Amino acid sequence: MYDNRKPGKIEVKAQRAVGKTFTPEIVDSSILETFPYEYPHRGVDVVHMTNEFTCVCPFSGLPDFAELIIAYVPNKKCIELKSLKYYLYSYRQVKIFNEHVVNKILDDLVNVSKPRKMTVTGKFTTRGGISTTVSAEYNGKKK
Repeated sequence: MYDNRKPGKIEVKAQRAVGKTFTPEIVDSSILETFPYEYPHRGVDVVHMTNEFTCVCPFSGLPDFAELIIAYVPNKKCIELKSLKYYLYSYRQVKIFNEHVVNKILDDLVNVSKPRKMTVTGKFTTRGGISTTVSAEYNGKKK
């Protein structure tokens, strides 16, 4: 039924890591796309959430599952959701610490969308009786 289906360019980029484990450099932030925000004079709160985010623990090789929350106030660009979905999917086989993945996602999203402000929060599934929540913030100013 789907034998003739050809994956799109961003889908192919996102699937480069499938079936193997990689370091964070494999994630291609060029997957991310934006569209113009037509009301730059007015701040609006945008929140994207998924409970299907996964990456891989660098020590054990086991999957780390998380609810990921991306909250931002756009400036001139909004993040296109299909590209965001494939970008996040590309972490599926990447060995990366929880603290690092949240910061990398924030950096990549800020670089592509240039928001007024943005926060990325990862609520990682309990492992060994310990829950981990990591949050990183961009306030619109260069460090």
